[in-house]
Amino acid sequence: MTKPIRVWMAPPGPNPWKVVFVLEELQIPYEIVSFKFDDVKKKPFTDLNPNGRVPAIEDPNTDLVLWESGAIIQYLVEQYDTSNTLTYTTLKEKHHVSQWLHFQMSGQGPYWGAAGWFNVLHPEKIPSAIERYNEQVKRVLGVLDGWLEGKQWLVGDKMTYADLAFVPWNDRLDATIMCAPEDKFAGFPNVGAWHERMISRPSWKKCMETRARLMDEQGLMWNGMPKGMASFQEYEAKIAAGEDTSAKE
Repeated sequence: MTKPIRVWMAPPGPNPWKVVFVLEELQIPYEIVSFKFDDVKKKPFTDLNPNGRVPAIEDPNTDLVLWESGAIIQYLVEQYDTSNTLTYTTLKEKHHVSQWLHFQMSGQGPYWGAAGWFNVLHPEKIPSAIERYNEQVKRVLGVLDGWLEGKQWLVGDKMTYADLAFVPWNDRLDATIMCAPEDKFAGFPNVGAWHERMISRPSWKKCMETRARLMDEQGLMWNGMPKGMASFQEYEAKIAAGEDTSAKE
């Protein structure tokens, strides 16, 4: 019997949910170790991931500790997707799926993260930075939208782990670029339809129910800050000073 894979995460960020989404799709047993963002640079987590970023996994079935969400996803598929539900065995398709995952890791994730920082979290509004990263978001969406023209999925005729990897960042795009939810894919209809196909899946709905519960347990708002915290800078200052960052009623 497969023992549950332990997923270490601070629940606000998108990257852990890429891994959980894949685990749910493949019905691999797992358990979540949820901890506060304050502790990502501290032991015991840095014993698992010296880079202090979530997620990381511990797989008791193979005695493997692994970090970096893309590497984790590829490991899970290689080790546990024995029926190739989320990948291909044919040469071109197999590597094209890997290619799109790398594009998610190098293109979507960093640009969405930077856009979110300058739009929402940075203490000063820097128009040039906001414009740059919002434009990069649109550029990446344009790449995806053009590729998806006439297609249901990124590679071949089925959903793969590459499609799944884009969902958590895309799902919060409206909050990232501060637009109305219905406008986040404006001008990119193929991306919008593709995204809807995936978030309608029971596996995604379960992921978001779990996230909501874990966020509530820590008293967190959507952006990861405790309820009642005025700014990310206040949050970081309290963390640096070793102060209690629990939500204030």
